[in-house]
Amino acid sequence: MDLSKDVKYVKGVGPSRVQLLNKLGIFTLEDLITYYPRTYEDRSKAKNIVECVNGEETVIEAIACGKVSDVRLKGKTMQKLLVRDETGSATMTWFNQSYLKNKFKIGQKYKFYGKITNNFGKITINSPVFDEEETNFNTGKIIPLYPLTYKLSQNVLRKIMENALLEVENNLKETLPGYILEQYKLEEINKSIKDIHFPRELKDFEIARKRLVFEELLSTQLALLQIKNNYISNQNGIEFDKEIKISDVINILPFKLTKAQLRVLEEIDNDMESKKSMNRLLQGDVGSGKTVVAMCAAYKAVKCGYQAAIMAPTAILATQHLENFQNILKKLDIRCELLISGISKKKKEELLERLEQGQIDILIGTHAIIEENVKFKNLGLVVTDEQHRFGVKQRTKIAQKGKNPDVLVMTATPIPRTLALILYGDLDISIIDELPPNRKKVETFAVQKNMTERVNAFIEKQVKEGHQAYIVCPLVEENEELDLKSVEQLYETYKTEIFPQYKVEYIHGKMRPREKDSIMERFKSGEIDILISTTVIEVGVDVPNSNIMVIENAERFGLAQLHQLRGRVGRGDYQSYCILKFEGKSKMVRERMNIMCSTNDGFVISEKDLELRGSGDFFGTLQHGIPEFKIANLFEDMPILKIVQNAAIEIMKDDAKLEKEKNQLLNKLIKTKFMDRIEI
Repeated sequence: MDLSKDVKYVKGVGPSRVQLLNKLGIFTLEDLITYYPRTYEDRSKAKNIVECVNGEETVIEAIACGKVSDVRLKGKTMQKLLVRDETGSATMTWFNQSYLKNKFKIGQKYKFYGKITNNFGKITINSPVFDEEETNFNTGKIIPLYPLTYKLSQNVLRKIMENALLEVENNLKETLPGYILEQYKLEEINKSIKDIHFPRELKDFEIARKRLVFEELLSTQLALLQIKNNYISNQNGIEFDKEIKISDVINILPFKLTKAQLRVLEEIDNDMESKKSMNRLLQGDVGSGKTVVAMCAAYKAVKCGYQAAIMAPTAILATQHLENFQNILKKLDIRCELLISGISKKKKEELLERLEQGQIDILIGTHAIIEENVKFKNLGLVVTDEQHRFGVKQRTKIAQKGKNPDVLVMTATPIPRTLALILYGDLDISIIDELPPNRKKVETFAVQKNMTERVNAFIEKQVKEGHQAYIVCPLVEENEELDLKSVEQLYETYKTEIFPQYKVEYIHGKMRPREKDSIMERFKSGEIDILISTTVIEVGVDVPNSNIMVIENAERFGLAQLHQLRGRVGRGDYQSYCILKFEGKSKMVRERMNIMCSTNDGFVISEKDLELRGSGDFFGTLQHGIPEFKIANLFEDMPILKIVQNAAIEIMKDDAKLEKEKNQLLNKLIKTKFMDRIEI
């Protein structure tokens, strides 16, 4: 049996449906059988008509009392069928389904499933699915519901899935060792795959799901621990000189560091002075002062005779880092340079030559640093900023430009520690969990669209006082389906109708990098009063004079993203404001807006975001070089995750390279799953 065979050869697929499956990321037989349901409907137990409750979805078994009648309604047709069981009668209704006229025989029993409407004892089911008494395709069992694409129905996908499972029945090779299955009481692979798609009872699904989640989390955790072990065991790292003190930088800073910054610097200092290579994640909320920590580490590396590389996701952020580094480090005779794609060919050639000769101490730049022609004389420290924008491979690539340099990874996306172990299992973790004392809390308000005039008046008041404003909206082009104003439309409205007296500009991700940088520079220098933007500013520049941010359609953003955006204001000495304009009255929307208004703590927000939206949306794991989780949900599956993390540590203690006979299946599983994404 070949799990890698093209899905088009599975019975029921063929050339017509293969493209629809491809849209869902299903290309092979293996992709198909691991395309798990998103939820289930329990259609296994029928109810008497008299027991039906308004609004519930249920199965009834009843006899057709007559033929299907056709009713004409404003260009539509409605089909009605009266059915009866021993407790009462009900009406089945469908729209534009004329073929049903000859589908039912009077006096024959059928099973119907749908949503009950009970109006004063009159029971109706709209658009029910049905089976004849002896068949069980739509009813009489637990039915899986899959995420779909346009033109692919649940029935078609279920039929294809049934055919695929018949093809692999009892022929799947076990992927977990026997001792793991036994120790953690896990189901074997064939029954798990069958029961996750078509469980006979809900407990079968729960047992199957536990096994598949365990496997997914265990393989990810083991892969990350292997990377960490390889990184440590390949060779000794640089042992930086204990005599070079980070305090030299601290003493000339124009501000005092927080206790959290000092604690983290001590952890980094210990790493740098040890024989082991530093491989550390620095988590800190927006504005908590991560850059100055990186600066101190870079100073130590340079004064010990090495070079440092600082990699940022955008040219404008790299430029900002250069300014910050130069302001402090030029006093200590350290030479910093900038490498971004925008610089001239001649300047770049000259810069690369000086870098290779060791005349540049700290190189700050974007992805351009990864290019092959960038050669360091003696690279000792690599810092990647906003790690969620760089994959594991990119991090490895830049580290290979030195001889086992120390690596510091920084992120302003706060992630609960247990989850950080899944995303950054190959790194030690440091957290800056307090903000500098001079940072004022950004006042946050959530308002409905009917408050627009008051919001505009408030923006005008702030701009009149000499401040600047961000206005953020979710889309670049008009999307009729969601009916959201695009950046260009919003720009026209603000520029011509609302604030013709002020300088209004717009920026979005589809612009050329040079164009974006130019606009942000003009905003930073105060030439632009109001900047209309997409989330392109999420990882951005400090504009201390901007003290107000209005986020349009705030309900469309995740909490973590709203928090990141809010972090763009409040960078100066003025009181800053974030106004969330939202639509919708659902409990979920209100709850999310309340969280944003009640706390500025990124870690609290990330926990809530995860709880409300699940891990799939929380962070695109592919950006980390980690395969997307197909079944695990990091919030719901926290208990399994904790067990898995302990299991992974025990396995690695006993057999770090997974070479023992008993771990061959684990070794194979990790190599298969992570081969393309992570270099193990």
